[in-house]
Amino acid sequence: MVTASLVGTALEWYDFFIYGLAAALVLGDLFFPNASDTVRVLASFATFGVAFIFRPLGGFFFGRLGDRIGRRSTLVMTTLLMGFATGIVGLLPTYESAGVLAPILLVAARICQGLGAGAEFGGASTLLAEHAPRGRRAYYASFVQTGVQVGLLTGTVAFLLVQMLGDEAVREWGWRLPFLASFVLIFVSLYVRLRVAESPVFLAMERDRTTVPSPVLTTLRRYPRSFLVGVGAHVCDTAVVYVYGTFMITYLVKEEQQSRAVALTGVILFSLVVIALQPVYGSLADRIGRRPLNLFSVVFTALFAVPPFLLVGTGQPVVIWLAMVTAMALGFAPMIAVQPIFYAELFGAGVRYTGFAASREVGAVVSGFSPLLAAALLRAGGGAPWLVAGWIIATALISLVAFLYSKETRDIDITAPTLAPATPIRDKSSPQAVLTT
Repeated sequence: MVTASLVGTALEWYDFFIYGLAAALVLGDLFFPNASDTVRVLASFATFGVAFIFRPLGGFFFGRLGDRIGRRSTLVMTTLLMGFATGIVGLLPTYESAGVLAPILLVAARICQGLGAGAEFGGASTLLAEHAPRGRRAYYASFVQTGVQVGLLTGTVAFLLVQMLGDEAVREWGWRLPFLASFVLIFVSLYVRLRVAESPVFLAMERDRTTVPSPVLTTLRRYPRSFLVGVGAHVCDTAVVYVYGTFMITYLVKEEQQSRAVALTGVILFSLVVIALQPVYGSLADRIGRRPLNLFSVVFTALFAVPPFLLVGTGQPVVIWLAMVTAMALGFAPMIAVQPIFYAELFGAGVRYTGFAASREVGAVVSGFSPLLAAALLRAGGGAPWLVAGWIIATALISLVAFLYSKETRDIDITAPTLAPATPIRDKSSPQAVLTT
């Protein structure tokens, strides 16, 4: 079950992340060639950010399906949507051959990616959390986030290998290869997803006929506080991963005159470290709770927002890599390791998929344009990165407020009644309170 969830999630987020890497490296030149260097970068990152506008729609739409027809069936749909949308990018004509139609088609494909991504993480996390034993939920659910990081890692490795073809080959046809690979990966993803059993919690709701007829309305009416906490909680980690995993590549190459290999190697190194730490932080969350780790991660992120840019300014590859790894290992990694179970425990069983996916993806909209905003702030600062660091601090403060208003959910019963009362109730088999708001 854990392996299947990890592999399936990794393949889907490979699809999502390779677009960000391509946006940082080649898409601006290919789809916006008549613009200045600055405008090309901004336009490329703008197409990257478009997906975040549509991710909440995917969260609401597919989340509703996940609460009505099942977690696994919905994940199969998102797999197909994400896979085909990514593969099609590899077949698109560039501006040179199709003119303005090329960026229009690029944006259309990115919109489809956003719709699929908006429900994938919430569904995979919900499914694994509802299969996990009560005292080990954070540990098992953390492997979903491990899959996300594996997707980032494999996407980065794919582009690093493509760079070996040479700049001319990459520009002409090599950039397409990571996208075209998605057509093959679709079948691997489907094979993995179809082997995963449906959630026992959902099956129990089907058996007892307690599924919710209107999950979206029920989520907004019964769980307003949880929804708002979910929105704020995802702002910081979204900004951090796309600043360090996407914008930083452009910054290192364009501003610090580093090679693409140095920039991509930094992403690979911090991805490996984050992957290794996910189950460690997941186990820790089962021991000390979700709230302490969440609070630590955003506070560290805010305090460490400036030092990475100072270290990057040394121009030493080892120092650059150390800066990126430290920021992600101590700031980003704890937050995302806890995230799958944190969101799953915010909502009742009947609206868990909807509440999880929709609130998280609304939060993603707030900082999904971080690469674009970071590039604009860099220009506004005359090439100095301090406004970018200020943006990271601002997102950390937003998530800090959300975590301060959150409740510790380590001991709740996630099989609680679908429409539980708005005040804490007691599980007869456990002395610990079941939180429902």
